[in-house]
Amino acid sequence: MTSPPADSSDLRAVVLVPLKAFDVAKERLAPVLDPAERARLARSMADIVVDAAVPLPVVIVTDDAEVASWADRRGARLIWRPARGLDDAVQHSVASLATEGIERVVVAHGDLPRAHHLAAVAEFDGATLVPDRHDDGTNVCCVPATAGFRFAYGPGSFARHRTEAARLDLPTRIMRDAALGWDVDRPEDLEGLRQFLIAEY
Repeated sequence: MTSPPADSSDLRAVVLVPLKAFDVAKERLAPVLDPAERARLARSMADIVVDAAVPLPVVIVTDDAEVASWADRRGARLIWRPARGLDDAVQHSVASLATEGIERVVVAHGDLPRAHHLAAVAEFDGATLVPDRHDDGTNVCCVPATAGFRFAYGPGSFARHRTEAARLDLPTRIMRDAALGWDVDRPEDLEGLRQFLIAEY
């Protein structure tokens, strides 16, 4: 289902980025990166995602003090949520933002090294789903904050989120974007990116 695009400049929209502690992120990259490199990588990618949110405001949801300090330095708002899993963190944050009058929430993972123009994901009435390059996970999505959308991340989340949008009878746009579809989870995902992303600060 489709509907006419909306103008993001007229929306009360935010970009929500869920982040775990940088020093425990990306453990599946241990065969090629040491702990300090993995932490720098996680922080570098999070910086890229925050930059890609302009002109929309950014909200970080985390349970880690270092990430909270980083969010403050980046001028992002913080939602503190004790560790109860990714689905809970996003669900709680979207519900909280809805009570403040936010109309749409763009949920973007923090491991998108080629992230760009996330505001475009909000330019649609309904739900927008951006799958990973394997059409398996959901790297970015945008949903109406008050829709009661039930998030279900992990392997196969793209299919589950399509089903959820249908359950809610939300007009749905599938946005396949090569840059937003590139996340970093395994060593092969670092192709052409490693030297840039883990450079010393």
